[in-house]
Amino acid sequence: MSQGEAARLTLIGGPTASGKSARALELAERTGAVIINADSQQLYAGLRVLSARPDADEEARAEHRLYGVAAGDDPWSVGRWVRAVQDLLAELDGRPAVLVGGTGLYFTALTKGLADIPPVPDAVRQSIEADYEWMGEAAFRRRLADVDPEAAARIEDNDRQRLIRALAVAIDSGRALSDWQADTRPILTPGCWTGELIIPEREALYAACDARCAVMLERGALDEVQSLMDRGLPPALPVMKAVGVRELAAHLRGETSRAVALDQMRQATRNYAKRQLTWFRNQMPDWERV
Repeated sequence: MSQGEAARLTLIGGPTASGKSARALELAERTGAVIINADSQQLYAGLRVLSARPDADEEARAEHRLYGVAAGDDPWSVGRWVRAVQDLLAELDGRPAVLVGGTGLYFTALTKGLADIPPVPDAVRQSIEADYEWMGEAAFRRRLADVDPEAAARIEDNDRQRLIRALAVAIDSGRALSDWQADTRPILTPGCWTGELIIPEREALYAACDARCAVMLERGALDEVQSLMDRGLPPALPVMKAVGVRELAAHLRGETSRAVALDQMRQATRNYAKRQLTWFRNQMPDWERV
């Protein structure tokens, strides 16, 4: 990407319910920029309400791209999103753009690079998952430290998925995941884009999360989840793992009341926001705080 094109890019990240979309819309209206989605859940057409995608009025105020472009049974990887962004930026041919979302890994792929890690066969991954279950996290983490001490130290407590992936990659490829990740080049030219993080106070953020969940129920979140359930989509698909889907599905199956489902959805949303805060603070320490 050329210097001129990259200089026109603004990256806006932050946790859910922090006001990222409003900030992006204000900037786009002022500069004529295109808004590009950088949130993995807002990719899916069936999650307009649950992912808090911009509504029709907001989309009419500025051009929005990569929102609702994926079917629920068509999972997008980070690499696929990066390729879509590269194609879109080439299409814009220097027009300013604002990339906004809460998926920190998307921003990391753009600004630090995307590691070309070979896929791990299902049999290997399942074997490592079984090891985790009988060993427990502490012993499993010590085993990981023997082959990838950096990953063992970096991955947060209770992050089962990343611990398993790190060990599976190391065992199958013979090379530490941390080494794969270090052997990357940024997609965007360093120094030719600006990055902003919206980091609200924790109490205010959690209150916003709680309020948003209630609004989602009023605007049809249950109908969205029922539609996903009616399609019989496998639970392992990313769209079925979106925040709120599991909690509302339990209510629709008659396992919980609406009030309990709302409380559980609020807790899941707050937990998600907390994980996002941790990621952005650790991975983007030099981005401007807004």
